This record gives sequence, structure tokens and C-alpha cells, in this order.
Amino acid sequence: MSYKQTIVWNVDNIEKERSLDPGIKEAALWIKRGEVVAFPTETVYGLGADATNDEAVEKIFKAKGRPGDNPLIVHIANQEQLKDLASSVPPLARKLAEHFWPGPLTLILPKKQEVSNKVTASLDTVAVRMPNHDVARALIKEAGVPVAAPSANQSGRPSPTKAEHVKHDLFGKVAGIVDGGPSGFGLESTVVDFSKETAWILRPGGITKEQLEEVLGKDRIGFENGADQLDNNAEMVSPKAPGMKYRHYAPDSPLILLRETKAIKRRMETEQKAGKKVAVLAVEEHRSDLEPAADIFIALGSCVKLEGVAAHLYDNLRQADQSDADIILCETFSLEGVGLAIMNRLEKASAEG
Repeated sequence: MSYKQTIVWNVDNIEKERSLDPGIKEAALWIKRGEVVAFPTETVYGLGADATNDEAVEKIFKAKGRPGDNPLIVHIANQEQLKDLASSVPPLARKLAEHFWPGPLTLILPKKQEVSNKVTASLDTVAVRMPNHDVARALIKEAGVPVAAPSANQSGRPSPTKAEHVKHDLFGKVAGIVDGGPSGFGLESTVVDFSKETAWILRPGGITKEQLEEVLGKDRIGFENGADQLDNNAEMVSPKAPGMKYRHYAPDSPLILLRETKAIKRRMETEQKAGKKVAVLAVEEHRSDLEPAADIFIALGSCVKLEGVAAHLYDNLRQADQSDADIILCETFSLEGVGLAIMNRLEKASAEG
């Protein structure tokens, strides 16, 4: 579906003159009409549609070019809406919701029969989260329905953390974009599956494994790499969460991950001798060692402040991609704390992953 014009609503405050911002009101009307609207969350920009409307949900898949077997996360404005989506909420899941909602945590729960199969990719579970972003929650509340919303980008591309990223990928393909400024954390939510006896992390994100363990205990939470969902042909049958089956977050130019600055310098020299222009993504601490030889150098932030690296990761990947580089070399990070989420995204985006 195409639109002659994608409306952009600039929202810098959810209230104007003691009433809801007119942009949020108008965007909510479009959602009620069954259209798709991009909006900011504390993780990335989402592409939202009425989760109870099959035709509206189908527009999300068409706009993104997203495979139909890749389930969507349903966003809610308050915990009251959870009872309309989940047939049950295990005590451990409720405990996490009490600690981390609103926030970048998605819970996979047994779904009610009324939940659209288009949203859940015909699974018997539904993924739900409550965003910690005033604009997002105000929009969902005003729309009066739960909102299915994957990241607002072309499927497989780096996720959008600014409205301009959404415009680049989806202008003319969606009804509107609510511009609420840059998103906060910059990586998608942590996804935890509660359809088994033990809670499993299917996708690391804004809530770290260590934070989850503090609340539930180490023996109550596991990390899922997707291996138990593979059939005999090593093909994932049906992913329970976004980002598990397909290549994601990838720039158009090949992205190569390297562990040490020496390895980056060697690979850079090899590629440059072959006549290729090389972009290097590395932390500020390694700038002096790598920038002089790089054709393009983009600082990822500081290695001691990984939250900053996470917040700007997708923007930096897009910057590298929009340069004239033939190949992108990026250093790797530890798998502790936020580093686990950063590496999850980089490995999904890597050409050699």
C-alpha cells in the first residue's frame, strides 16, 4: 500500500494548553481507522497498528516487507489491557512486570483465542510490553486498543532511533510518523518467554540478564539461543520472538566483526589493497590507533559507557551505510550487561555471522 503523503506530527510535549497534543490525537485516529503509524518508544521507533484488526496488522507486514511468520509485539498503555491478551500470567512474569513495566521488557505469555493469528504468527503465545515513553503510552491510550508494533524500518535494516530514519525507510508506505525526538535506550526490548516452567531470554535488550536474575534468581532464568526451536534440517520452525530467525539490523554494505584492533588493522589493509573503501566503527579509546588508516572512522562511544554505545548503535550503522564505504569493520564487545544486547544485534547484522 502506498500513500501520497506520510503525515509527520512533531510532538515535544504530550500536553499542550492542558490538553493532549493534537498530533497524538490525530495519530490515534489513524490507528482507530485501521492505518499504520510510526511512533517513538524508549527503545526504538515502532510501526503501530490496531492489534485487534487483521487488515491493519497486515499493513505492517506489507509496509516493512516483513515475513508473515515473524510475530509482532503488542504494546499496551496499562496492565489492565493485559487481561485482554493473555489467558494467564505466571507469577514470575507478573513479578517482572511489577519491577520493569513500563520499560524495555517484553513478556511472552499464553494468548487468548481472540488475539489475531496475524499478530502471533499463529503461535499459541503472545508477546506483550508496556513502553516507558510518555508519547507512546499516550498514543496507545488515546487509540483505545492494544497496538502491534515492530520496529519502524524496512525489514532487515538497522532499526530506527530517530524519525528521520523512519522517513528514509518508510515514507509513502505508512500513514504517519509521530516525531518525538530520538529514542532513549536505542536497542529493542528484552524478550522473556514464560510459556515453559522456566523463564527464558529469547532476545537480550534494555533489561539485562543480570537485572532479571536479581529479581527472579539465577536458577529461574535462562538464556535462549534458538537452538531448541530448530528442526532436523536446522531450519527454525516458528520463532517465538522477533529477531530470532532472520538476518536483522543489517546495513547494505557488508559488516565484519573483529575482536582486536590489530585484527581490524590487518583486515583494513587487506581490503584497501583490494581497492575497497573501508569504514571502521570502534570505541573512542581506539580512535587514535584506527582512525589514521581508515577511509571513514565512526566513534561508537566509550567502552566504559556501553549504554551510550547502545543508544547510538543503529544510527552509527546507518551513517556508515550512507557513506561510500564498500565494507564496514566493527569491533566487538564483552557479553556482560548491555554488551550482550549490543553483540546480539551486531552478530545478526554481520555478513559473516
